[in-house]
Amino acid sequence: MQYPLTEQIGIPELLTGREKEFRLINKWLSKIPERMSKSRVIAARRKSGKTAFIQRIFNHLWSENGAVIPFYLDIPDNEIWLPEFAIKYYCAFASQYISFLERDASLVTSHFSLEEIREYGIAKSIKMFIRDTDLLQEGKHLDLMWETASSAPHRFAVIYDLRFVVMLDEFQHITQYIYRNEACTGKPIESMAGSYLSLSESKVAPMLVTGSYPGMLIKILGKYLKGGRLSHTEMSPYLTTAEGLQAVYKYAQFGGESITNETAAQINELCMADPFFISCVFQNDYEGKDMSTSEGVIAAVNYEVTSRDSQMSGTWNEYILMSLERLNGPDTKQLLLHLSKYNDRYWTPHELKKKLPLESEPDEIQHKLVILAESDLIERGGSDIDFRGLHDGSLNLILRHRFEKEIDGFEPDFKPEFQQQIAELTLKNRKLQGMLNNLSGKMAEYQLATAMRSRKHFVLTEFFSEVKDTTRLNLTAVKERVLVQREDGKGGEIDIVAKSDCGRTILVEVKKTETKSGLQAVTDFKEKTETYCRCFPAETVLPAFLSLGGFTFDAEVFCRAHGIAMADRIQRF
Repeated sequence: MQYPLTEQIGIPELLTGREKEFRLINKWLSKIPERMSKSRVIAARRKSGKTAFIQRIFNHLWSENGAVIPFYLDIPDNEIWLPEFAIKYYCAFASQYISFLERDASLVTSHFSLEEIREYGIAKSIKMFIRDTDLLQEGKHLDLMWETASSAPHRFAVIYDLRFVVMLDEFQHITQYIYRNEACTGKPIESMAGSYLSLSESKVAPMLVTGSYPGMLIKILGKYLKGGRLSHTEMSPYLTTAEGLQAVYKYAQFGGESITNETAAQINELCMADPFFISCVFQNDYEGKDMSTSEGVIAAVNYEVTSRDSQMSGTWNEYILMSLERLNGPDTKQLLLHLSKYNDRYWTPHELKKKLPLESEPDEIQHKLVILAESDLIERGGSDIDFRGLHDGSLNLILRHRFEKEIDGFEPDFKPEFQQQIAELTLKNRKLQGMLNNLSGKMAEYQLATAMRSRKHFVLTEFFSEVKDTTRLNLTAVKERVLVQREDGKGGEIDIVAKSDCGRTILVEVKKTETKSGLQAVTDFKEKTETYCRCFPAETVLPAFLSLGGFTFDAEVFCRAHGIAMADRIQRF
């Protein structure tokens, strides 16, 4: 797959999991050619992965070059004049459309000017490009300029029998930062969202919009895009346990951090399988960070929660400050802390007044709770008077650190709590082993390399059977995906190369498929080991083959005959 749109997540491999969400959206995308897909909204708090998610959708559709043409735009969070925004919008759409037609990846982010779009329209006899750019260049009628830009995907789809998906990231910004006057003074055009009232019903260019402030976003959609025109999808900030573990391994691998399989599970547990939390812990500046021990994991996670300079604290601080700026009176912090700590039930204003020493009366408490819900720090229930704290563990930790000392008179110490969590995880050893085993289908190569690095001193029989050389090894280096070149110039790749200080080197082939490895697979591996031996004749090679699907009878006979150790699972994590 190609990545013409640079993804916010960074290295594409870091995008982990979201299988449920991808299944849902891919099914929705598959129905666009038949005009059966209704516009959708994905709402989630910041750093939940929604931007990386829809950017991956764009790159997938662009690379597929199929029936659905993607258009992606991140709505800016800085002031912009309406005509400038209209031109920016149109140039982004036209350039991405042309990039799709011409297979020119550079145009996805380096957009054509209006003049260049017009020239392309003349060269390719696309009259709509010529008419639209002429109108936009005149710049006389502001509303008509915006109508021309915003309706372009739908109009092109209708006229040329095409299908687009219009992906607008951070849609709530469209009501906050666009102005009618060039100086961008006065009030922004809050009704801009209403310009999509009819466009959101398009079946040839349906919308996929996102927002980082779900409460605000839903309020805007309810006001300007009435009648449930967009199907609502919530994206949880949390992955499944297995997906979270996979994220831990990937961030460790690409970040060059040393971990063990045990601390991988501990990091995932303390970070609650939140990929943003995990990335923060691996990337933070905690001095002396050591992710290969339980104590080091606890210290790094504690830093992310308690330091005002951490990414996690900074992210939640935006939400908290936005609420406190709107609610300067008493009781706000106490309400936030209480609802977050006791988020297993809904609370009414009268119950909160009775439970807590609040100065505010129930009506005023109700008003504060509504604003907190709109700021996405708490959530509303089915009844207008029901509110509860978010089921967001990282927010709970941040709120406790920020407010507990001020309200309850003591500062929380999270380290003992984290130690208790790790102790409970360790006691559930079977559960831990099960999680690691379930993940092996995707991360076996890295898990095995991690296990070897963390033990360092071992006999190969601890991981493989049919081992001919039982010398105790002392590993000095463990590398993955090592390239070797044959005499004919063709290259091969060995999954794991682990060197011992005694001159022995373990070469491991890893097959993660559920099907059994046959004679051809083990023969190919033997050829690679022979190539390696020719390149490094001074080393004593110990070949080993890990096949999670097992081995065919012929493959087992071949391995025994040629001294290749075998395993169908990772014996020790």
